[in-house]
Amino acid sequence: MKVKISTIHFKADKKLEDFVQERLQKLSGIYDGVIGSDVTLKLDKNSTTENKVAEIKLFIKGNDLFAKKQCKSFEEATDTAVDALRKQLTKYKEKIQGL
Repeated sequence: MKVKISTIHFKADKKLEDFVQERLQKLSGIYDGVIGSDVTLKLDKNSTTENKVAEIKLFIKGNDLFAKKQCKSFEEATDTAVDALRKQLTKYKEKIQGL
C-alpha cells in the first residue's frame, strides 16, 4: 500500500513517519482492496495540550474512508484514527461480502 505523509506547521522525523507507515500497513491485512492512503499531520494553533491532529484518508476500491483525530501526541492521534478506519474497513468489507 502506498502511504503519502504530509505535515503542516512542523517537520516530521523519520521515527514518526515509520510509526505511521507501520500502523497503516496493518489495515491492508484486513482488506485486500486497500490502494493507498493520504496522511496529514498538523499542529493545531489552539492553546490546549491536545493540539496534535492526524487526518487519514484511506483509498479502497470503489470508495474512500476518512478519519480525523486530535490528541496529545501524533502517535496517539494516529492510533485512534487507524482504529476508527479499522472499524470502517471491517464494516465495508462485511457489506460488500453480503454478511
